Amino acid sequence: MSPTSASSAALLVELLTEELPPKSLPLLGGAFAEGIRQGLVARQLTDCHPQALQTFASPRRLGVLVPQVESISPERSFAQKLVPSSVGLDAQGQPTAALRKKLDALELTYDPERIVREHDGRQDILVYRGVRPGIALAEGLQAALQEAIERLPIPKVMSYQLADGRTTMQFVRPVHRLLALHGPRIVAVHALGLQAGRETAGHRFHAPGPLLIEQALSYEQQLREQGKVIASFPARRARIVEQLHTAAARLGARAVMPDALLDEVAALVEWPVVYESGFDAAFLELPQSCLILTMQQNQKYFALQDELGTLQNRFLLVSNTETATPSAIIAGNARVVRARLADAKFFFDQDRQHRLETRLGAAANVVYHHALGSQLQRIERLVAIARSISAELPAPNRADQNAVARAALLAKADLGTLMVGEFPELQGEMGAIYARAEGEDDAVAAAIEEHYRPRFAGDVVPQSLIGACVAMADKMETLAGLFGAGERPSGDRDPYALRRNALGVLRILEERALPITLRRLIELAFDAFTPTDLPRGFQRCENELEAFLYERLRGVLQDQGYGAREVDAVLSLRPGRIDRISARMAAVRAFMQLPQAENLAMCSIRSC
Repeated sequence: MSPTSASSAALLVELLTEELPPKSLPLLGGAFAEGIRQGLVARQLTDCHPQALQTFASPRRLGVLVPQVESISPERSFAQKLVPSSVGLDAQGQPTAALRKKLDALELTYDPERIVREHDGRQDILVYRGVRPGIALAEGLQAALQEAIERLPIPKVMSYQLADGRTTMQFVRPVHRLLALHGPRIVAVHALGLQAGRETAGHRFHAPGPLLIEQALSYEQQLREQGKVIASFPARRARIVEQLHTAAARLGARAVMPDALLDEVAALVEWPVVYESGFDAAFLELPQSCLILTMQQNQKYFALQDELGTLQNRFLLVSNTETATPSAIIAGNARVVRARLADAKFFFDQDRQHRLETRLGAAANVVYHHALGSQLQRIERLVAIARSISAELPAPNRADQNAVARAALLAKADLGTLMVGEFPELQGEMGAIYARAEGEDDAVAAAIEEHYRPRFAGDVVPQSLIGACVAMADKMETLAGLFGAGERPSGDRDPYALRRNALGVLRILEERALPITLRRLIELAFDAFTPTDLPRGFQRCENELEAFLYERLRGVLQDQGYGAREVDAVLSLRPGRIDRISARMAAVRAFMQLPQAENLAMCSIRSC
């Protein structure tokens, strides 16, 4: 197939919908485009590479532009096995009823010039060698479109009725128009009760009414210039980032722009315009993280910080409306954010009326796990494990056990606060803030904040030794408790994030160079589970948990680029000190590069 033949042209397909779920929009847009591409490639209508696609995903549309698509696919030679020649031909070489029946079933016509004998290694068989005509674009796109729609990763299907008031359809959101153009020509396909045309819609307010697309290649430009819609998700996101940088620089500030917020805002607007607004400076008395999260999560605003990282009482908002007089938009958002920040201040003020330690009593009424008791019982185990870990460390590296115990005792206390109830992302951080306000030692407060680390791949491990002890205690209590209760991961199922906890323990041991063996750490964790507090089904399964941790370590080392033989050479000995693994791996790699290494390995195998 020649991608530049006279019959080839760009192909555009678009579904015009009601507002799509913003957090799913990039995934839906990519899946729709790739589904169309794969369907066309499978039918030899294009050989387009995924990187050559133009994907369109805006709040009200999913679309794709495939640069070169044929109007008809090339003819294809094929070979179809029929029946053994002894069955298909009689003594005179004429076709038997069995052969004719087989041909009819395959919708093939008997043609002696196309039927040949071939040997399949066991017997002579009859093979039909023919040429299938090409598939017209309308036929191929119809199948590709249907397949792409059926395979979309739709989070929740919505049922809706078509204009006739009787026909019910199901899709992620109601679909109003289907557009399909091959160059300037409409491709006669249908989907979701709609016939394809060249009509789409622009911005709801800036360009109401239908918009006729002249040809596939003019789609993006027409939408931008006539429809006030930036159809490309990356282009829309880049425009938002550029405007945020410009507006922040004008104020001598820096915009706080987390990727997740940028993605969500880009999925909410078709024609992004950035405006500046503000709030009462009195709210700056609240913790900075509370204010930022309130603006981000509740209102999708972008907070502003000065060059030192201090929060300002100004923020940037992304509107879907461009106007020369945005005062109403600015004032309206200022009123809304004031109410949100007042809620945050109320939570903060209410929380500070109760000391962290007094909240522990309520933890006795919170079930941690049906087989592992209450949240308070878990805190008591956490304190015991953290103390034991600190005691195992040699004197130069040993943390103050009283400080370790205090940090472990208060580590989960902020889970009962109003602020963490509103913003779970602040757990640990709010505990540290409240602890400092109550006069707790700064090392204890820092450990409360650090004990959740590392939260994710690439996150830093606890920087303080007290924080490292409490963090390991927290993760090991989770691992030992849930393994003992029979809640072990299987396949992709890991509802308690035990793999993440295991990786966190391994990283802390290695990066903090803690001189404690993995086996001893596991024993200390199980020692905290007293039989009197647990149901009969709890099992002390050190070996199983140790094997699980070593498997996680195997994956970490392989991700670092070590080969399977190198990893096996070290892990087969079940090394106890994780902080020494890197040195052992480096030594094994150096040995494997010696010319004598292969001979020594063969001798070892023979001796076995």
